[in-house]
Amino acid sequence: MYDVNIPVLIVGAGPVGLSTALFSGRHGISTMLLEKRSATSTLPRAPGLQARTLELFRAAGIREEIRALEMGDSHPFFEGGIIQVDTFAEIDKAVVLESPSLDGPTVSPERVMGCGQDRYEKVLVDKAREFGSDIRFGTRLVEFTQDDEGVTAIAEELDTGKRFTIRAGYLVGGDGANSAVRQQLGVERTGRGTVFDALSIYFTAPELEVMLKDRPFILCYANVNGTLMGLSRLHGCNPFLAAPIYHPDKGEKPEDFTDERCVEIVRAASGRPEMDVEIVAKVPWQGAQLVAERFRTGRVFLAGDAAHLHPPAGGFGANTGIHDAHNLSWKLAAVIKGWAGDTLLDTYHDERHAVGSAMAEQAMVRNRIRHGYASDEDRATMVDDIIITLGYRYVSTAISSEKPGPVLTPHLELTGEPGTRAPHLWLERDGVTLSTIDLFWDSYVLLTDPAGAAWAKAAENAAAALGVPLKAHVVGPDSELRTTDRDFHSVYGISPGGAVLVRPDAFVTWRSDGSAQDPDGVLGEVLARAAGLDPVAAKAAH
Repeated sequence: MYDVNIPVLIVGAGPVGLSTALFSGRHGISTMLLEKRSATSTLPRAPGLQARTLELFRAAGIREEIRALEMGDSHPFFEGGIIQVDTFAEIDKAVVLESPSLDGPTVSPERVMGCGQDRYEKVLVDKAREFGSDIRFGTRLVEFTQDDEGVTAIAEELDTGKRFTIRAGYLVGGDGANSAVRQQLGVERTGRGTVFDALSIYFTAPELEVMLKDRPFILCYANVNGTLMGLSRLHGCNPFLAAPIYHPDKGEKPEDFTDERCVEIVRAASGRPEMDVEIVAKVPWQGAQLVAERFRTGRVFLAGDAAHLHPPAGGFGANTGIHDAHNLSWKLAAVIKGWAGDTLLDTYHDERHAVGSAMAEQAMVRNRIRHGYASDEDRATMVDDIIITLGYRYVSTAISSEKPGPVLTPHLELTGEPGTRAPHLWLERDGVTLSTIDLFWDSYVLLTDPAGAAWAKAAENAAAALGVPLKAHVVGPDSELRTTDRDFHSVYGISPGGAVLVRPDAFVTWRSDGSAQDPDGVLGEVLARAAGLDPVAAKAAH
């Protein structure tokens, strides 16, 4: 009846769709991915990979392949922050607009890195295929319908016009700002809409690299004759990326930007009217803030720009989308494998919609600051990048929150509180150094100390009764895992005899500060709730 039967169908082979295929494959779930383009991106877009994103690639087993793409040490460029000049020739007079904190040795086992998606998408394609994904370039989604049991889709090969039918358990729309999946669902978006229009100009200019004198920066704005143009060098200088703003309300349009005009724009911003400039590519785009009203509609999910769109200020777009993909992939795998309930999938919207909305607001604040019209109230609401990328909090039925707080806090608080990413702590096991982050991927993990042996036993009993994968680890001087830098109890916010339960995505779902009291009953209910199972199952397990 169907040409293809697959557990998960993905639309869109950008960083989000490819990451969904990669993570799903690492969880043993087969996917098919449809992409209208004939190949991966040829331009170095989305060049900044956050520490949390690198943690996810690390957990998926592709860290070395991604790190190998880094052109030298890109970390100093991030430390250079966001700066502004009148012209690039006056780089010595640059004014610092932002100096974001992005990582740190006690915060993450990974560091941020500069790498355009033209390079890392190729790795994602190869690895996703290695893990069983059927990736079809030059193929578009025509339409789809869904019922209680799955999704039926029609796809078309663009070169031949041949159409085929796909039956999937679930559909993930990672197909960008103009998502066909979202439009077919009829999901509305809320927000400020388009806030500016810009043109990405990719160009080479050997003299400009000499002019910049190795000054590190994430982004440098040149303010020439009242026209703001941003220059990025995170992905190196071949090509550079410049992004001038244009104004449709004044009759300006992308077609007006001939190669000759773009050369003049770059020269004016550089302060060198005779500088040799070669235009490589031009891509018009809009800076907009729009968030889909729902990220889940039955068996169909939205991720990345299809779900939340915001200006690139902060570099949150692709990274946040990859985090969407990770949150959704492990939950889909859990439900498809049968050890989690359908309500776990509802928490994808609950958790990621709140995060996506907060990211969009923070991107808007940065956009106003960089364009010079931020109010004092705007500046007061801005939080550091490290909180946005690593310190965001989840609130959902899958989290046993002690005191549900805001998605973003004024200060970074990775202290083991439920709803936050489990703290990074260096450990030693059998002579091998690893991070606590390395413990989390395909199962729940209970961490305790030798005095919490009852918690470990209860967790294993509850997991066996519920059919939920779980690993219990004891941390202590003479235990399986030994800390090498900081104290386990203080870092995770527990006393001796306490315990912490962590989800497969490294987010804490529950913790107890003291010794076990009715450990079987407590952990049976906690684990059932965390996996989206009926409370009756927890009582039966107890």
